[in-house]
Amino acid sequence: MKQRLERAEQALHDATATRGNTFYPHFHLAPPAGWMNDPNGLIYHQGLYHAFYQHHPFSENWGPMHWGHATSKDMVNWQHQPVALAPGEAFDRDGCFSGSAVDDNGLLCLIYTGHVWLNGEGNDSAIREVQCLATSEDGIHFTKQGEVLTPPDNIMHFRDPKVWRENGFWWMVIGARDASDCGQVLLYKGNSLRDWTLDRVLAKADDLTGYMWECPDFFPLGDQHILMCSPQGIQAQGYDYQNLFQSGCLRGTWRPGQDFEVQEGFTELDHGHDFYAPQSFTAADGRRVVIAWMDMWESVMPSKAEGWAGCMTLPRELTVRDGKVCMAPVDEVRTLRREHHPLAPCELKNSVLRVVENAQTQEILTQWDLSASDAECFGVKLGDGVSVFVDTQAQRLSLRRDFPEHGISGNRSIALPLNNVLHLQIFIDSSSVEVFVNQGEATLSSRIYPQPGERALSLFAEKGQATILQGDTWRLSAG
Repeated sequence: MKQRLERAEQALHDATATRGNTFYPHFHLAPPAGWMNDPNGLIYHQGLYHAFYQHHPFSENWGPMHWGHATSKDMVNWQHQPVALAPGEAFDRDGCFSGSAVDDNGLLCLIYTGHVWLNGEGNDSAIREVQCLATSEDGIHFTKQGEVLTPPDNIMHFRDPKVWRENGFWWMVIGARDASDCGQVLLYKGNSLRDWTLDRVLAKADDLTGYMWECPDFFPLGDQHILMCSPQGIQAQGYDYQNLFQSGCLRGTWRPGQDFEVQEGFTELDHGHDFYAPQSFTAADGRRVVIAWMDMWESVMPSKAEGWAGCMTLPRELTVRDGKVCMAPVDEVRTLRREHHPLAPCELKNSVLRVVENAQTQEILTQWDLSASDAECFGVKLGDGVSVFVDTQAQRLSLRRDFPEHGISGNRSIALPLNNVLHLQIFIDSSSVEVFVNQGEATLSSRIYPQPGERALSLFAEKGQATILQGDTWRLSAG
C-alpha cells in the first residue's frame, strides 16, 4: 500500500498547486484537491479530532475510493494529513468504501468496506463487499489487517460499518440491500474487532423507504436511541424527500440483546439541497456531534472546474427537544467570529436593507416577529442567487438558489414554525449556506455558487411589512 499512498500524495500535491479557489471554502473541511464524499471515521482520539473521508486524489471526479484524513483540536480548524488508505488488495481492489474509527486499547482502528467490481466498473449488479480492518500506532499511518467480516447469504450490497463498544462487547451496524431489493440495517456483535456474529436485523425499509440504507449510525441520545441512515430509493412526497437521496433518522428504544423498538419512523434530518451520509461521534465532553457531506449524488458541481469537489457541513450538536431531534452548530464555531455589527430593530416595508457589501464568509443572526409581519415574502438575500425567506401565503420557510449559468435552481422548504418569533442563524461560505431555524429545530444546507461581485447580503420585505426584533452579523475566519 505504501507505493499507492505515495502516488496519491504526489497527485494531491500537484493538483493543489493548480487548484482554483473561487468556490473553495474558508471554514468548512474540503479536500486539498480532488474528490470528497462521505465523512468516515469521525473520532476524538488522544486529544485530537480525526475526520476521515471518501476521497479520490487523482481527479475531481468520483473514482477508486481512498480515505482522506484531517485532524483538529476544536472541530473547526482542520489540518490535512497524509492519505490514510488506498485500494489495491484483493479484498479492497476497487475501493476502500465508507466506515468508522474506534479506539481499541489506545490503538486507532479503522473499520471500512472493501469493494470489488465483479463484472466491470460501475456495474452494481455484480459486486463483492466485505468489512476490513486497518490499525495505526501513531494515528497517521495505517496498516491493513485484511477482511474481518463477509456478508450473509443472499446479501451483496453490504457496506458502511459503524462500530462502537458497549457492555463489554463491540457492536457494528451495516447498511444492506436484501434479495428483494429492500433496504435494511444489520446489527453485529463482536468479542474483538476480528470476531463478529450477526445479532439481528435492526431495522428494515417498508415499500416507501428505499431499496438500500447506506451509512447507518446507531447511538443513544437522551433516554432514547437514534438510528441514522441514508436511504436510496425514496420517492418525493409533496415537499418531502425532494433530493435524489435522503438522510434522516428513526427514533426509539434499544438495549443490547433486544430489538430496536421504533417510536418514530424515518424523518429527514436536513431540508436543504445538499446533505448526505451524516456520521456522529462523541466530542471530548460527551456531546453527540454529527458531520455530513454537503453535496448530493448526480448534482451539478461547479467546483470541478477548479480541480476539486465536495465539502463537509459544520459540526452540529445533536439533542432531543420536545421529542424532536435537533441540530445546532457546536459552540466551537463561535471562535470563527471576527468583526461584529449589530442590527438595530426595524420595520421593512416593500424595501431592501443592505447589511454587508461582500459577504464572502459571514454569520447572520436575525429574529423576526411573525405576529407583526404581513409581507407576502420576507427574509435574507445573498446577491440575486440565494434567499432564505418566509412565504406567508404558503406558510413555509424556503431556501431558494438560482444560478442559471450552472444549471442550478430550485427551492427547499419546511413548514413555518408556529412560534411568533422566528430565529434564523445563517452561515455563508464561498460555496455554501447553512440555515439553522429556532436553535436547531430545523436546518437547511445547500451549496451555492455566487461570483465574488455578487455577494451583497440584504434583508428584504415584499408586498407588505416585516418586523425585525434584533440581529447580528459577524465576518468569519478560521485560524
